[in-house]
Amino acid sequence: MIDYLQEIFSTLKQNRLRAMMTGFSVAWGIFMLILLLGSGKGLENGMEFNFKGTSKNALWVWSRRTQVAHDGLKAGRRINFTVQDGQMIERQFEDDMDNFSGRFHLWGDYAVTYGNEYGDFQIEGIMPEFKKIQLVDMVQGRYINHLDIKEYRKSIIISEPVQKHLFKDKEPLGEYIKVNGVPFMVVGTFMNPEDKDDKQLYMPLTTTQRVFNGNNRINEMAIATNATTVAENKRIEDEVRNLLIERHRVSPEDQQAIGIWNTLESFKQAQGVFAGIRMFVWVIGIMTIIAGIVGVSNIMIILVKERTKEIGIRKAIGATPMSIIRLVLSESVFITGLAGFFGLVAGMGLLAGISAILKQVAVENQDVQRAFFNPAADLNVALWALAILVTAGLIAGFIPARKASSIRPIEALHDE
Repeated sequence: MIDYLQEIFSTLKQNRLRAMMTGFSVAWGIFMLILLLGSGKGLENGMEFNFKGTSKNALWVWSRRTQVAHDGLKAGRRINFTVQDGQMIERQFEDDMDNFSGRFHLWGDYAVTYGNEYGDFQIEGIMPEFKKIQLVDMVQGRYINHLDIKEYRKSIIISEPVQKHLFKDKEPLGEYIKVNGVPFMVVGTFMNPEDKDDKQLYMPLTTTQRVFNGNNRINEMAIATNATTVAENKRIEDEVRNLLIERHRVSPEDQQAIGIWNTLESFKQAQGVFAGIRMFVWVIGIMTIIAGIVGVSNIMIILVKERTKEIGIRKAIGATPMSIIRLVLSESVFITGLAGFFGLVAGMGLLAGISAILKQVAVENQDVQRAFFNPAADLNVALWALAILVTAGLIAGFIPARKASSIRPIEALHDE
């Protein structure tokens, strides 16, 4: 074994430049493959982060203004959803949905105060089921419950940034904060996994409507369906739209009056895009590796040609064709294996460094996670790529090895 290695080193040393350039092309190929795979994963992680706080099979329904005159009503009419709209959707689509929640926003200036502290935050009235559609992590206390809704309780839950702003280091549970002068008791604190800086407050939908003159209006409806395919979710989306169009006397051709975001459709589309990116990455990476393998094959052919006399002498003193093949293949595998290993380590190391830097940046800027986060290549994939690379090195060296094994001693000495 040591003799083989010494012989390989001696041969490659005589052709140092060719060996280095060939090894570099192989190392660069696997380095780029690992880097591209990691970058694709980073983009995919960013996409999944955008869906982290939302049910992946939900329909978000909101109202707009009509664009088409219909049934004696002018264009430009504002559609206003009501609690009755939500109740009808719950009845009509009972078999198609898991959870439903109306949502009422407090637009404009609603000052939130606690003692001498105050701030303007995003305030919404919701139902208990909203927690299963717009996902949050409860830090302490509880979420809005059905008794809050039924008894019109002045309960409120606040996000951690709001807690830090109003209460500093003080325990918030059981304390009262005022929303436009109306006291609400803090019953829980939460964190938005999608945006840790989110300054949000949730209160019971019924209380919000009664206290802030919302009557029976809702601004938005959130529906978590039980659909498992885009086609199923699309069917439910179309039927919900048609129901609301009929109830609010909207033209069937008016696609702008009612807005619906189908999260499952968006999620699957994003997955499809990243599947295409992964395929593109593999094609580019493999083509780069193939270019390196072709380089290995070429240098082996050149080495065999330059060592014709040496191989002839080896065969003259008893070397078998198999030993000649083994020698040439060993050199080929050595170049591809060593270069591939360095390319693999360099690629994984660079991805680890980028990931560590992004994690530090993401502490201060959540937008980093939304676009590109934790780029990493699967180690198993990387090892498989290295194994394929070494196998390709064997194949690349086989043709020149066969040619070397077929050299006749007398012809080799005569040519010299």
